[in-house]
Amino acid sequence: MATWEDVERIAGALPEVERRGSHDGNPAWYVRGTMFVWDRPLRASDRAHLGPDAPTGSILGARVADEGAKRALCASAPDRFFTTPHFDGYAAVLVQLDRIPVDELEELVEEAWLLRAPKRLAAAYLADRSS
Repeated sequence: MATWEDVERIAGALPEVERRGSHDGNPAWYVRGTMFVWDRPLRASDRAHLGPDAPTGSILGARVADEGAKRALCASAPDRFFTTPHFDGYAAVLVQLDRIPVDELEELVEEAWLLRAPKRLAAAYLADRSS
């Protein structure tokens, strides 16, 4: 299963990525100043909402295409993906890092990067990858 070292390796291999602190000081990865994945520890309100099912491990936040994509991920693998009321209306999903296989993490991080990268940068990356 995945670790923060995997997140660092995967995100860091993408073009023009910078790792720095998010607004709350936790590690986050940005492409040209736009955050696409981040460390998102659960807050007291999250734990209250989730109750006894609240995860205890590391939580990764990741941008997704839209609310439909978030709902689909949460429905397809509720043991890995979830959300809280804090993220209602926000195209992001929370991930139990210690439960996601590395290959799925790679896909999730790359997709989040593609969603947030400028169009020309994303197109150049996809063209390089396919050749």
